[in-house]
Amino acid sequence: MKIALLNDSFPPVIDGVANAVYNYASTLCKEDEVVVGTPNYPEADYTKYPFSVIPYTSFNTTSFASGYRTGNPFDLKAIQEVTRFQPDLIHSHCPIMSTYLAKLVRNVTDSPIILTYHTKYDVDIKNAITSELLQKKSIEALVSNISSCDEVWAVSEGAKENLYSLGYKGECKVVYNGVDFEKGKANPELVQEATKDYDLPPGVPVFLFVGRLMKYKGIPLLIEAFKRLYEKDIPFRFVLIGDGADRDSILQEVIDKKLPYDTNKIKSDYAHGKILFTGAIQDRAVLKAWNTRADVFLFPSTFDTNGLVVREAAACGLASMLIEGSCAAEGIVDGRNGFLVQQEVDSIAEFLETISQNLPLAKACGERAMEEIYLSWEDAIGVARKNYELVLEKKDRGEYKHKQQETSLMNQAITQSLTDFIYLTEAPTRMKEGMLDNMNAFTKDVKLTHNQLLAIKAHVQARLAQDATIMEKEIKKSLNEVYEGIQRLTNKDL
Repeated sequence: MKIALLNDSFPPVIDGVANAVYNYASTLCKEDEVVVGTPNYPEADYTKYPFSVIPYTSFNTTSFASGYRTGNPFDLKAIQEVTRFQPDLIHSHCPIMSTYLAKLVRNVTDSPIILTYHTKYDVDIKNAITSELLQKKSIEALVSNISSCDEVWAVSEGAKENLYSLGYKGECKVVYNGVDFEKGKANPELVQEATKDYDLPPGVPVFLFVGRLMKYKGIPLLIEAFKRLYEKDIPFRFVLIGDGADRDSILQEVIDKKLPYDTNKIKSDYAHGKILFTGAIQDRAVLKAWNTRADVFLFPSTFDTNGLVVREAAACGLASMLIEGSCAAEGIVDGRNGFLVQQEVDSIAEFLETISQNLPLAKACGERAMEEIYLSWEDAIGVARKNYELVLEKKDRGEYKHKQQETSLMNQAITQSLTDFIYLTEAPTRMKEGMLDNMNAFTKDVKLTHNQLLAIKAHVQARLAQDATIMEKEIKKSLNEVYEGIQRLTNKDL
């Protein structure tokens, strides 16, 4: 089977979806031919993988897109490379740029598209865009893009519910992600080596968070709860592994609350309570060591739709504290294979105080979590591959024709998008490349008028006035490349 995996992030980017795509590719390539298409990061080495990676043109939007670059799905070279691969199916893991690229490839190869819905994109949109009208239009464009895919999967029941809440009307199947940790704890020598440079006194409970340091993951609730423990002289260490756009503001909260902390260095003065910032850790063996060393994993996020880090913790026999009713809490039975709290400081602080005095319970729950919620990537991909085969059978029966017919409108949509792209690039004030490309994409589905585009442009310019450094020559070069490929796309002559 020949499979094209597309996503808007991939290592060196560290996030749950990038990790999922890497593991899909790493596992599938043992039996199948795999290519990964992703926006290019200049410092990345894409030659080190046992599968092919097609890095396509990207724009530097890291300063206002939470550290991410924005890909250009109209990159003709990338379209040609994926098309020449002749995939049996295309599996997109992002409903925005990657899915636009997937539809362009499908227009030539007739390959069915599977879209996996990983995260609550409506939350991302609302965090990035203040205009309620633009939020609504963006979500409509998102749902339209998802609806044009041949199959839609979600990584959890909660993710599926979120997708339907946005207005999606089609079918959706839950296909769970796995984890790349083998079941079992890391050996003691590795644990000692990985944690030796940190202030972790024997007998003091160690609480762990792993993930992007974003406030919407509930970290401020944890900081406030640990302040209460500190004020009661209850010993603890709270270790945050990761980086993110809110890292500095989270650290400032710790400072404002007068909590002792370390940032990658040991402080000689002992404190009964302390918060440790390790920064991002990419070495999976070191992460497993930290999950083995900790006593409880803390994940108070209601944003995440799957919570792979919770199952990574379970692989190491580490129980998690989660928000009751959250997607990440699916499969958790309070007091048996994990712990459930309310999304409020009082509930979290009470749990932390109680479990600090009953670490044997935390250990027992962790051992049950290892047996009950752990899912390896090999098993998860086994399920996904069986579903791939069902998709190809449906294609052979002609069940996707109504979806494929929608692609006949693609060339017209591309042309309109490019026309509006030129209109914007001729505006007197320059804007970020990625924002322009995003507007083109939304224009295609939402069919905004020029007056509306002018209003959006003014809104974006106001927010990016301090950061407007677009490179006009690169835009013109990109436009020329895309125009040269329009006729090829139209004639399916790639």
